[in-house]
Amino acid sequence: MKKIIKLVFAIAFTALAACNKNESAKTPTQKNDSLQLAAPVTCTATKADAEAIPIFPSTNAWNQDISTFPVDPYSTQIIAKYAATGLHPDFGSGTYDGETMGFPFTVVCGSQPKVPIVFRANDVDDNYGDESDPGPYPIPLNAPVEDGGDAHVIVVDKDNHMLYELYNANVNGNHWEASSGAVFNLNSNALRPEGWTSADAAGLPIFAGLVRYDEVIKGEIDHAIRFTLQRGNTLNSHILPARHNGNGSGLVHAALPFGARLRLKAGFNISGFPPHIQTILKAFKKYGIILADIGSNMYISGSQDERWNNDELALLHQVKASDFEVIKFNN
Repeated sequence: MKKIIKLVFAIAFTALAACNKNESAKTPTQKNDSLQLAAPVTCTATKADAEAIPIFPSTNAWNQDISTFPVDPYSTQIIAKYAATGLHPDFGSGTYDGETMGFPFTVVCGSQPKVPIVFRANDVDDNYGDESDPGPYPIPLNAPVEDGGDAHVIVVDKDNHMLYELYNANVNGNHWEASSGAVFNLNSNALRPEGWTSADAAGLPIFAGLVRYDEVIKGEIDHAIRFTLQRGNTLNSHILPARHNGNGSGLVHAALPFGARLRLKAGFNISGFPPHIQTILKAFKKYGIILADIGSNMYISGSQDERWNNDELALLHQVKASDFEVIKFNN
């Protein structure tokens, strides 16, 4: 389970959000600690390059058009406790209380040297090395780390179409240390093993669910968006595509499992919003938002980018949870 507790509007283009798991600490596990740090390479990759490659196949759950899926019969009562809560964009430009907001991410070339990953516990969270993909990972030692307690690191390999994500991470000498790590083949629909976490509490990829500036300026977001709810509004269970439970305390028929989706109602009028915000709202109608972690209610995840217009993003507060409906799942 991760904690997303900041009021937002800030972001600077490299992306990573929240995964505080509540299991007993495990023995620290070192991966590939004998690997020597490779010489640095010159790479011309930019963040915009991530929009030029498929982020999972078109048949992937993240990319599925759910605009005609049936509404859950308990939709109204599931949303009732936070129905009046407005959307909160957990990203933006600049800083808030001295911290950038949103998930930073780095794009690398296929030649990026791989470095060792050591999975360990610390005073933030436990060691989930036994649910993590072993290193090495092609993560530059100067890759940006998400501000705040979750300290995510996200890297997209644009040439090999691979995604690497760490949770609760820091650099130590010639390697990265983290509580958990996950590797995703962006050409595959393969899920993590059942019961495994990832850098996100639900065992999902983070990057796939971010609102990213370069896709917004193109005028289309073609995937679902990651969001969070408070613990009492979630169940201690999960449905596909999630693979891992949180520690939700909500009641059946009144809360959501990890992996559940909300969809902006088709009749919600978006015509009064600026074009960039309309692009985001259209994605909410077509692909929905997927519950990926425990945090603040209706917090929507996005990447850091200094080009975001915080005043525009603030307009999302006008959209309430009651403007959404729950996509039917097995209650």
